[in-house]
Amino acid sequence: MAALELVVLLGTVIVVGGVLSRRLGIAPPVLLLLLGVLLGFVPALREVHLPPELMLLVFLPALLYWEALTASLREIRANLRGIVLVSTLLVALTAWAVAAVAHAFGMPWGPAWVLGAALAPTDATAVATLSRLLPRRPMGVLRAEGLVNDGTALVIYGVAVGVTVGEEALTGGRVTWLLVVSYGGGVLAGLAVAWLGLQLRRRLDDVYLGNTVTMLTPFAAFLLAELVEASGVLAVVVTGLVMGQAGPRVVGAAVRRVAEPFWSLGTYLLNAALFVLVGIEVQSAVRGETGSAIGGAVVLAFAVWGTVLVVRCAFLFGSVYAIRLLDRRPSQRLRRVSDRSRIVSTVAGFRGAVSLAAALAVPTTVASGAPFPDRGRIVFVTAVVVTLTLAVQGLALPAVVRWARFAQDDGAAQERVLAERESTQSALDALPGIAAGVGADDDVVEMVRAQYVERLALLDAPDADTEPDRRRQRTETALRLALLAHKRGTVITLRDERRIDDAVLRQVQARLDIEELRLSRDDLTLD
Repeated sequence: MAALELVVLLGTVIVVGGVLSRRLGIAPPVLLLLLGVLLGFVPALREVHLPPELMLLVFLPALLYWEALTASLREIRANLRGIVLVSTLLVALTAWAVAAVAHAFGMPWGPAWVLGAALAPTDATAVATLSRLLPRRPMGVLRAEGLVNDGTALVIYGVAVGVTVGEEALTGGRVTWLLVVSYGGGVLAGLAVAWLGLQLRRRLDDVYLGNTVTMLTPFAAFLLAELVEASGVLAVVVTGLVMGQAGPRVVGAAVRRVAEPFWSLGTYLLNAALFVLVGIEVQSAVRGETGSAIGGAVVLAFAVWGTVLVVRCAFLFGSVYAIRLLDRRPSQRLRRVSDRSRIVSTVAGFRGAVSLAAALAVPTTVASGAPFPDRGRIVFVTAVVVTLTLAVQGLALPAVVRWARFAQDDGAAQERVLAERESTQSALDALPGIAAGVGADDDVVEMVRAQYVERLALLDAPDADTEPDRRRQRTETALRLALLAHKRGTVITLRDERRIDDAVLRQVQARLDIEELRLSRDDLTLD
């Protein structure tokens, strides 16, 4: 099939899958995976195979960078010990347990470890998509775990693939050295690329050049780390975290307004396309197997899924009680959570794009030219386990969250009010000096002061007295939005009557759009 036809088909399937998922109440990744399997029956698509290295070099850097860029570094610092444990020990334990189960089902140790490494890490993107009901702290820990654990898993994955292909010798010293190089080199590569990216962003005030640098940043970090045989995943994560902290000081508003929708749409399309392509690949893998082999692979997939859940649950409980025995500090006691929270974290341990990309990146042949053993089985089992985690665990998560009875978490709302109040008051205090600096007239200064005072009064009003003010604010917002819609219609009419040019229409419409978005966001903060 021609590349253009494949692009159009993938886009169509993504749209159809998104519409159906809303109507049927099925998680979009699961539906896209199933649609990909159905597409595999189309004869022209049976030979559609992306180069294995493309999965790790194109999909992962972009997906992980956006998740790291929008992650909370404060939550990572506050829960660093737990994140390190689940990102290293839990990943290694899960990979070993899955490998042992796969080996018991007749898979050689090399491919079994490849399967275990592919399914060991949770996926930050899947967690962010399906775990929105969680309070901020467990959500932050799960997202951070999904970002960091990929580095450990992909080191194990690389060793397992190298041993199976015949390019690596498996020794304890070799694995230890690879872990040190992977983590140390990955962190250094990420810091270097982040520093370079910040220097460039400070010197580029052009919107398109600035966003071009943003787009290249994760791939440059991944490439630099790979050149020194370090973890490209960890380099991308470190770069994203640094840019997320330093970016607001050096990146202009115009660049951000282009970058945020670009990355949101881009990562959405990459995620969706990945699930469709894996569905096609699964169908291709199944086609070459006998009925009994498929049945055995299905049984293996369910056994692996159960193993992943059991190991995760056991580790979360065991590590917590071990920490409680060793750390008796009062500060540690204050951070304790209920056992129900650990059940929620077990259910929320979704597998997703990282596992799928790793499975598809398995080489097709070994050093001798022979086919990579059980590659089709690895892809099939990985896809089934990912589907089970997203479908079964994803559907069960809301009920489990309700069962856990988390305390209401309004910390984000309180912090948003704090930020608005402090920034508004600070601006009011600085208004005379700033007005003198820009040469503003007194009437303009008083008009701006009145607007800021009104906003501050709304933020400072006691809760019992805010409802009338909020109702008036909502009415004012609705009126302004309706007037903007009327203005937009008038401008379009002027264009249709050829009284203004299309370029003028776009300029005026851009200003109206910015104002509409601002008012819409203000309206959301009042709910």
